[in-house]
Amino acid sequence: MDQTIYLKTIKRVEAIEITKEVKDIISKSKLSSGICLIYSPHTTSGIMINESYDPSVVEDINKFLSELVPHNLRYRHLEGNSDAHIKSSIVGHSKTIIIQDEKLVLGTWQGIFFMEFDGPRTRKIFVKLIKG
Repeated sequence: MDQTIYLKTIKRVEAIEITKEVKDIISKSKLSSGICLIYSPHTTSGIMINESYDPSVVEDINKFLSELVPHNLRYRHLEGNSDAHIKSSIVGHSKTIIIQDEKLVLGTWQGIFFMEFDGPRTRKIFVKLIKG
């Protein structure tokens, strides 16, 4: 089963939790066992799993990435978003999560985040469920 999540980001750099949307897709599918692949087809964004209970965790991650890969260095890429491409490569474009008993197998505090590094933009995330 293939589904698409559509997002409108509002900041240049932000983390948007998409756990609920992915859980809803699994619930509607009635898939009891398998894997869920979450993929961002954008070169300046990523998909991350991390703590969703305390929002300061993802704020700290974005702060660290922005310090590690500053926006205004002398990059060769002329569009002015080289830092977004680099951050996207560090975070990665996809995550695979086990589905068991019709539920995502996530840790107690874990959530799934769409990571925007070059917004604001209209984005899409592909979700593919594979029966296991």
